Parts: sequence; C-alpha cells; structure tokens
Amino acid sequence: MTLSMEAILNMLPRIRNEARSMQDIVLANLVAIGEVPAPYQHEEGRVRMMLERFSECGLQSCSTDATGNGLAILPGSEGAANILMFSNVDTLADEHAEPSLAFRKDEIVGPFIGDNSMALAAMASLPILLERLQIRLKANIIFMGAVRMLGHGNLYGLSGFLNNSGMPIRYGLSLEGVQLGRLNYACLGQLLCDITVRLSEDYNWVQFGATGAIIPMNDIINRINKIPLPRRPLTTIVFGLIRGGVSYRNIARETVLSFEVRSESADLLNQVAQQIEDITEDVAANSGVTVKFDIFARRAPGGLDISHPLVRQTRAIHTALGISSQMYPTTFALAALVEKKTPSIVLGLTTGTRRNDLPELEEAAAIEPIWTGLAQLVGVLLTIDGGLCDGA
Repeated sequence: MTLSMEAILNMLPRIRNEARSMQDIVLANLVAIGEVPAPYQHEEGRVRMMLERFSECGLQSCSTDATGNGLAILPGSEGAANILMFSNVDTLADEHAEPSLAFRKDEIVGPFIGDNSMALAAMASLPILLERLQIRLKANIIFMGAVRMLGHGNLYGLSGFLNNSGMPIRYGLSLEGVQLGRLNYACLGQLLCDITVRLSEDYNWVQFGATGAIIPMNDIINRINKIPLPRRPLTTIVFGLIRGGVSYRNIARETVLSFEVRSESADLLNQVAQQIEDITEDVAANSGVTVKFDIFARRAPGGLDISHPLVRQTRAIHTALGISSQMYPTTFALAALVEKKTPSIVLGLTTGTRRNDLPELEEAAAIEPIWTGLAQLVGVLLTIDGGLCDGA
C-alpha cells in the first residue's frame, strides 16, 4: 500500500479513532500478557501467550526460534522486504512473583507495564487494527517477543535472531510501553558491569570493628564518583543496584554493585573502564578483600542521524498527532541493530508514571494515549512501506 506523506498524515485521525474502538481487545491482550510471569530465563509462559495471540489474529509461522524468541509473520502483498517489530518479554521480577494488573478510572496499574507489557499488547493487537483499516503492506512484518534481553541477558534474544535467522531486515522498530513521543534513533556506547567484593576465607569475623564487604564497596563507589566525566562527549555512570548481607547484625561476606557506564565515545568508555579497574585493584590491595570487576557487555555507540528520512517522517507523524517528540540516545536494544547497520528507531506507546504511592516495581500507564500511540505506529509502518524512509 503506497501513499504520499500528505495522505498518511490525513489518515491519522481515522486510524486513532479505529484504534480507540479496539479498547476492549487491546486491554484484554494487556491483561493476558502482563499477568504471565516472565523472569529472566523463565519467559516461556509469556512467549506461549504471545504466540496464542498472534495465532488468533491470523499471523503465519507462529513459533519459537532456536533462541526461544516468539515469532510470527504478517505477510506483505509483495514480501520482498522485512520490517522487524519487537519488544522484550523478560522482566526484572523475582522468579516466583505473580504479576497482577488493576484498572482505575483512566489508567492501568501494575508491574512492568511500561517495560514492556504494553508494547507486547500493542503488537498482539496491531494485525487486527490493520485489518479493520483495510491496510495491507507490501513488506512482511516480523513480530518478535524477544527473550533474555535485560541485564545479564545482554540482548541475547534479539542478537540471536539477527545472527541466525537468515532473514534480511530492511527496518527495525523497537517498541516500549512508555513514554509516548520517545524517538530514539541513536544509541550510546555502554559497558554493563558488576563489581563483587568478597571476604577472604581467613577473615577475622570476631575482631571488634570488623567491617565486612560493605565498607570496601563504599570506598569503591566514592572513588568511582570522583572520576571526572566530560559533558561532551556525553559520558555518565549509572549505579543501578547494590546487594549484600543477610541481616542487621551479621557482617556481610559479599557485596555486589551493578552499574552502567554510558558514553558517546568508545575511547572514553575504555578510559573509564581502566580507571575503575585501577580503583578496584587498589581497594583490594589495601583492604584485604577480594574484588572482581566484570564487564559482561560492551556496546558501541552509533545509529541514525537526525536528518535520516525515518527520523524526519516519524517527527512529522508526531506533529500531526499532537505528540511532542522526545529525542535522546538510548542504551538498550537499538545497539544490536546498529551493529547490523539496520535503520531502526525506538517508539513509545503511552504515558506512564512511577509514583511514591506505588511499590518499587509497579507503574501507572494512561489508557487514552494508547490510541495515539497505535496511530503513530501505523503511520510509521505506512511511511516505511511506501519507500518514504529510503534514500539516506
């Protein structure tokens, strides 16, 4: 289906209204998918649910690949090109956590709605929306619920598909539940790191004033915080998680710090990594503890330029829908597509908040903006399919 950009922009209000008429379908998909536990390395139940939804709306080749990803294809009228649309199925939940979603007047509340149950529900609903709109693209859409993407998963599902599927991808669309308006077209370079401080076997536990593993880790954190980081190229260190110890009264035998180093410069990433290595070796030598610095993932910076037609046309769609484009480098899945030189962007589908009245892992997502998010998605697909994003 080939349309001019003007025609696509004029269609957007009708697309949004049609999406709104599917509220029951979209929210049912959200509950069905979002209430299936999907902790890291145990995503099979959620993948099965995705495949059931894909099969119910008539997609072809609904199956898992060798990596465990859930895949389905919406064939195009010509099928000469493939558009990959994906989101992660795994969550940061405990293996035994049972997620539950609650509906309020104008929002949905629950764990991992924004990352990434809403995006999965949108993918499961999109084929029905396209059918109602009587839109058939020329290109195939490959829908994928990707496994083992977060944390130590290190984009395992997406990388496995790109490396082993043998299916050439013309464009990639990475979906996030929130925030509507996000338009990530480039990614920062990134190091994903763990530092582990462990006491030696001959540690004197009964010595008064014994500090255990926490104080040396505190020293490491303080010294990392003093590393000078430039504003240009943009470089930052994000401390994400610290864990250690078993109770108030017991000296911690082991403490682990999980963090990211992000930069627009690969050289700066290497420099900061060396400085952190020096800090850990110095603390180990002077504290009598064992310190292990593990960089378990390295991602190179890259992506599209802001002038790329895919970025420019998406911004036009945002403007037509009254969306304020939020353009900033991402640090997640885009990196795997950048490595393959596949033009790709990340899009958000609704607005969400993490409030103090909600538990740490829960968030609230607004219902009404979802229909604008789906209209945005259809508009982007039409511009890609019509060749309006080619030529850069």
